[in-house]
Amino acid sequence: MPPSIKIASVAALAAVILSGTANAASVTGSASASIATPIAISQTTALNFGTITASATAGTAVVATNGALSVTGGTQALGGTPAAAAFGVTGQSGSTYSITLPTTATLSSGASSMTVGTFNHSAGATPTLTGGSSAFNVGATLNIGSNQAAGAYTGSYAITVNYN
Repeated sequence: MPPSIKIASVAALAAVILSGTANAASVTGSASASIATPIAISQTTALNFGTITASATAGTAVVATNGALSVTGGTQALGGTPAAAAFGVTGQSGSTYSITLPTTATLSSGASSMTVGTFNHSAGATPTLTGGSSAFNVGATLNIGSNQAAGAYTGSYAITVNYN
């Protein structure tokens, strides 16, 4: 085969092979994102065990999520204003969230202290932000020692909310 035919054959073959790129197609893709409203929590009412007496026998004061106070052991309720803690949550409407309560907290008055535990809430298993907001109450148990020192006891605790 003469060289000119070989060159023409190679050129024709190359044209056939490369002609596939002439049929290429492209498209422009799209992307989107939505940024959710950040979840936030605020306290609207403080947890308050009211005024309790102590004796030689240890006891507890329990505030239920509905604000009801009950006492056990050597304690007695003397009044005050017992109240469950109340919290408001805001965020993305229709979203569910989880609540993380503390295991314990400490209330102190000078060198004396008491432990708060058995925290519980009224929000149910899967609270939902209806219209972008929700509210729940928190109750707990105050452990009062035998001969607990008199005083005004205060403390704090952390509650965390997260989107599910």
